[in-house]
Amino acid sequence: QVQLVESGGGLVQPGGSLRLSCVASGSIFSINSMDWYRQAPGKERELVATITSEQIINYADSVKGRFTISGDFAHNTVYLHMNSLKAEDTAVYYCSADLFQKGDYTRRRYWGQGTQVTVSS
Repeated sequence: QVQLVESGGGLVQPGGSLRLSCVASGSIFSINSMDWYRQAPGKERELVATITSEQIINYADSVKGRFTISGDFAHNTVYLHMNSLKAEDTAVYYCSADLFQKGDYTRRRYWGQGTQVTVSS
């Protein structure tokens, strides 16, 4: 089994910054990509940013220029640096990993439990 654990969420004022972290552990052979998603109340889950093991990065248009994703694939860790936060960034942020498991080398996607980010004055 594989576990993803996020940390770093919280309450921040508009214009402020936060850094989210996510560590994957367990029966991991290799990770293809690690991603951040978010889900606001009453809305569907959306992809925020993704980084591959080759360091190819993509962002949602809504966060370009404000958020930065970085990854340490040697340690199965991904970060999301969030700057110039807006009220509309308020959501539960989820880490996800596309990986090959040890043993049977099955490719699967795993999810963390989510961390709340609230942007409010």
